[in-house]
Amino acid sequence: SLIGRLMFELPEEMGLIAVAVRQTQGKGRGGNVWLSPMGCALSTLHVSIPLHSNLGQRIPFIQHLVSLAVVEAVRSIPGYEDIELRVKWPNDIYYSDLMKLGGVLVNSTLIETTFHILIGFGFNVSNSNPTICINDLIAKLNREEGTELKPLSADCLIARTVTVLEKLIEVFQEKGPNGVLPQYYKYWVHSGKQVRLGSEEGPVAWIVGIDDFGYLQVHQEGKGVESVHPDGNSFDMLRNLIVPK
Repeated sequence: SLIGRLMFELPEEMGLIAVAVRQTQGKGRGGNVWLSPMGCALSTLHVSIPLHSNLGQRIPFIQHLVSLAVVEAVRSIPGYEDIELRVKWPNDIYYSDLMKLGGVLVNSTLIETTFHILIGFGFNVSNSNPTICINDLIAKLNREEGTELKPLSADCLIARTVTVLEKLIEVFQEKGPNGVLPQYYKYWVHSGKQVRLGSEEGPVAWIVGIDDFGYLQVHQEGKGVESVHPDGNSFDMLRNLIVPK
């Protein structure tokens, strides 16, 4: 991609973001294709993270910070705090725990002692299809609560997401995971949820949180807490399973 080539050509202090109006060759996790119709906020952002830093030692956390930044971008606007936008581990943005309306994909390249991170994120702002969008959620809140919140634009939300993300990275670099986890848990969909390990008949476990490296922690009766790796597991909330890929 163009931005993938550009990121090594620019001076270090210069930020780089590409914003797509429409995308036809998007990539998702595990080779999935991501089609992005009009009304979807879509962009790719380049950030540099020193290897010897809190985040450089915990690169998997970046996708969680980006998901959180998207949710915060909306829910930190005065009046919009109750919009039911949430994060789903490891890299999705959800309406409550019901429906996906966005996602994050992170690629990192280590060059000497710096990670060059390309962050792709997209979320539905004003397109009701194929699932639901942020402006639908705003309209729903207006109907239910009698509020008169205005719809939001993709440009505004991309800008806010990047601003929030920069702040979250700063806090993480200073304080590590504990600096951001309370905020992450406030918006995540998994609190106290039960899952099965391995298969639909597998042992029952409860989701506890995420560990210092951003992996999911589950508690199994009599076994204590263990971490589950996102790449080796496909976490299917519809079937409520954690299964080896």
